[in-house]
This record gives sequence, C-alpha cells and structure tokens, in this order.
Amino acid sequence: MAGPRHRVLLVDDQPIFGEAVRRLIADEPDVAFEFCREADAALDVAGAFRPTVIMQDLVMPGIEGLDMVRRFRSVSATRDVPVIVLSAKEEPAVKAEMLTNGASDYLVKLPDRVELLARLRVHSEAFSRLIERNEAFSALERSLADLEREKEKSERLLLNILPAEIAGRLKEDSGTIAELFPAVSVLFADLCGFTQFSHRVEPRELVDLLDEIFSAFDRLAIDHGVEKIKTIGDAYMAVAGLPLPRADHADAVATMALGMLRSFGQIMRSRGLPMEVRIGIHTGPVVAGVIGTHKFTYDLWGDTVNLASRMESHGQPSRVHVSQPTREALGLRFRFEDRGEIEVKGKGPVRTAFLLGPS
Repeated sequence: MAGPRHRVLLVDDQPIFGEAVRRLIADEPDVAFEFCREADAALDVAGAFRPTVIMQDLVMPGIEGLDMVRRFRSVSATRDVPVIVLSAKEEPAVKAEMLTNGASDYLVKLPDRVELLARLRVHSEAFSRLIERNEAFSALERSLADLEREKEKSERLLLNILPAEIAGRLKEDSGTIAELFPAVSVLFADLCGFTQFSHRVEPRELVDLLDEIFSAFDRLAIDHGVEKIKTIGDAYMAVAGLPLPRADHADAVATMALGMLRSFGQIMRSRGLPMEVRIGIHTGPVVAGVIGTHKFTYDLWGDTVNLASRMESHGQPSRVHVSQPTREALGLRFRFEDRGEIEVKGKGPVRTAFLLGPS
C-alpha cells in the first residue's frame, strides 16, 4: 500500500511549535509529518524522510534562515523540494529576499489550518509533478540513448557487410545499387589442403583457425585500402578500385597479396601446420552492386571475376599468380617470374606470371 502522498518536514527549534503544527495536520490521512529541531541535522533527516515540502523557521540558533534555504538547495535530495519559510511577523523586505534566493513561500506562524493545508498540498503537488516530469525526461533520455546505441550497433553491423560508401548510399536511397567499374583488381585466395585438414580436427579448432587467418587478411585489406568482398568456405575474395575508384588498385592488391603470404606462413609455423595458400589476381572491368533485401550482399560480376578465380585455381601453393593485364598495370614497380601461356578453361591460352615482390 502506498504511503501518504504529502510528506511535510518542519525544521524549528521550538518543540511547542512543532507539536502545534502536528496537531493541525494530524487528521489528514494523505499527509505525513516529521519534525526536526536542529538545523545541523535537517539535511540528514530530509534525506531519510524524503519530504515533498519543507517548512523552516526564519530564525534558527546558529544559522540565518536564508543560509538554511541555501543548505537545502545545495544537495540533490532537497534541491527541488519546495521550502516554506515561517516567520513570527510579516516582513515584506525579508519575504522578498527569501523568495528571490530560493524559498518557495513565506508564512507568518502559526498559520491558519485551512491556509496551511492548502499551501502544503499546492507545493507538494507541484513538487510531485516536477519529479514525475523529471522521471519522464530521464526515461526519454535513456530511451534515446538506447536507441542511439542500437543505431550505432546496426551501423557497425552494416559496415561489416557492406563498404562504407555503399552503406551510406543504401541508408539514403533504398533503390538498386549497381555500377560498372572499368578498371579494378580482383584477388582470390584459397587454402591448399584445407579440406583434408578439416576432416581431422574438431569444429571449434577449424573455425578458430579460419578466424585467425581471415582476420589477418582483413587487417591487411584495411591497411592497403582493399575492399573485402566475401569468404566462401576456405576461399577469400577482395578487390581494389571500388566502390571508390583509385589509379593504384593493382599495386594495392599486389602488396596485400605478398603480405597475405607472409601472414599465412607465420600462422602455419606458430600452429605447426603444413598448409599453404594459393593466390590469384586479375585486372579488368566489373559490375558491382548490392543484392538482397533482408540479408544484404555486395558482390562483383563479370569476366574479370571469373579470370581472377582461374588465376587462383591455376596457380601454385605459396605463390601469387597474376594475369598479363595485372602485370602490365603493375609495370616496373614489381618483379615477376614469367610463366608463359597456360590453358585456362573457357579462355584458351592465357599468358600469366608469378609475382615475386616489389622492385
């Protein structure tokens, strides 16, 4: 059962006056009363009693009435609680000073019972409404903060799926996103021996290994401004030159590929595993866009993607296999081992090379 709606604290050094006020409001079931005769104890009493209105004597031993008001206004428990100052006589100048400096009301004691109860209820109700409004504002602020956190979480998840540029466009326009990029460099990587390895280990160990490998590849992609497109099983796909075109897309992918060989080798040595990685790169035009409505995917299409995949599958373990267009895009900035022409399914003879490193 809820307690009295109005809780009145009286601070006065005269017990006889405290008893008089108690009798005035004793028959009111919605009013609780607490008396404090020592100014130094008033804040502690207020903190425990949690008044909805405070009445205080204008003249207390050792403290001025205005200073007492300031004490109540200085702590959070009573900062907003209405304070009614009680005086032995009507003093307009004193009354004005009190009201100007934080008091809520001014009464000559002993006030008429009807007037006293009316003022107590008016101030108490106003305080209750203030508390309710503050609680509503606090609840609203918490809801807005929760909403902002959820928004940030959703945006982080979206950025994990889509390039930042594409995510931004998708939030502004729900229409189809599809573009032709005339010159990009596409990379595919595949783990040699992974299928056989997966048959011999526990699922948790398998996923842990893939997470370590692909996380290392992701860091390299970020470092070199390369866009990761997706992973499929133990295969990794990335591209440079989109969604923001860049002239050095081939250099970025080539540098990342060499870094992938080093990172992968370090992981295998640390785990004592014999697997190797095979990497292929091709340069050319692609179509890129977003597909799906509930689960977005940013993907690439075109002959360039197919040939980049062929560069990987026709390559050799622990080597970066590149097409002739990629080699030409890299120019003299990198060293190569010419492989000559190889037969590529659906393409016939294709001239390729192995990337050795920067010149």
